[in-house]
Amino acid sequence: MKAIVLHEYGPASNLTYEDVEDPKPATGEVLVRVSATSINPADWLVRAGAVKDIIPIAFPYIPGCDLAGTVVEVGGGVTSFKIGDRVMAMALHTYAELCVVKASNLVKIPTGLEMTTATALPLVTVTGDTLIRLGANVQPGQTALITGALGSVGRSAVFAAAQIGARVIAGVRGKRLDEARQLPGVSEAIAIDDDAEIDKLAPLDCVADTVGGKIADRLLARVKEGGTYGCFPKQNPQNAALYPTVHVNIVFGQGDPATIAAQILRYAEAVRDGKLTIPIERIMPLADAAEAQGIAEKGGVAKIILSA
Repeated sequence: MKAIVLHEYGPASNLTYEDVEDPKPATGEVLVRVSATSINPADWLVRAGAVKDIIPIAFPYIPGCDLAGTVVEVGGGVTSFKIGDRVMAMALHTYAELCVVKASNLVKIPTGLEMTTATALPLVTVTGDTLIRLGANVQPGQTALITGALGSVGRSAVFAAAQIGARVIAGVRGKRLDEARQLPGVSEAIAIDDDAEIDKLAPLDCVADTVGGKIADRLLARVKEGGTYGCFPKQNPQNAALYPTVHVNIVFGQGDPATIAAQILRYAEAVRDGKLTIPIERIMPLADAAEAQGIAEKGGVAKIILSA
């Protein structure tokens, strides 16, 4: 099969399109012919070695976290999937024409959802949901500020918080305020690149931060005593010692496979039903993964899909 292979840490140009040996499913696994995969920030952070202390890899390495495709072979003991099933998953080594996935991680793609849409969802929706429920610990009736609300993880987080019954404030750059106000579930939008706007915020019950940096330090100061601040590794506020009554929860890793599969299915159905949108910027061939990662890494674009 063809796959994208990384032989050493470095820039996007280190990604090469090569022939590699076809994988075979073991007991409890399924072989999927990948129709499409998607690019996530985790992909280029791993590629560059920026998170090698958290996510170590062995070379040669096939990147990728999301897939949508068709089952072509099942391993021993697998009864929940059959050849021909359309499936999606959060998995490993998905920048390839074939990928082995644990059956417990697979979800059947809901009828009416295209594969290029399905593959954009697993990692970002599970991450956004986890950031809200475990990171920010959002509860019904609370006021929750979500930074980067127009990003893929941010949109998923807004959906999760609104489903819980929170009052959602979308934190975005000032030039995107009007767009953020149109997001389903958003009650208010503020410009988080404007310090004066942050200073005017009433005390918040919780923050779900997808941005980090200096914004994290400023927003932590707006969380009320006993409130929560959810964020990702290496994005946590550096001034947390000044606010010892605020619980800073760093989200890394996910729950058990059954929980993840249920989350993915729930969000896939929401997207199919028009309740949530994860925008797709463009679809590019798998062979162009290096170029696609370079574009995505510069920022300012929606999801990029790689078609296998």
